[in-house]
Amino acid sequence: ASVTDQSPSDTGTALDEGADGNLEERLSHHVSGLQQVLTDLTKNTKALTRRYSQILEQINLGEDPSSS
Repeated sequence: ASVTDQSPSDTGTALDEGADGNLEERLSHHVSGLQQVLTDLTKNTKALTRRYSQILEQINLGEDPSSS
C-alpha cells in the first residue's frame, strides 16, 4: 500500500470530530486563562494606583503652602 492510498478526508474528519468534542473544554480553558490575566492586571493596576497616590501625597506634604 502506498501513502496515497489513505484518504486525507478520513483522518481529517476524525481529527475534526475530536476537536469539536474538545471545543467547549478548550474555550473554557482559554476563557479561564483570560479571566486570570485580567484579574492579575486589575490587581497590579490597583497596586500601582495606590503607590502613585502615596507618592503624590508625599509630594503635596513636602510642599510649603506658605510659598504659594
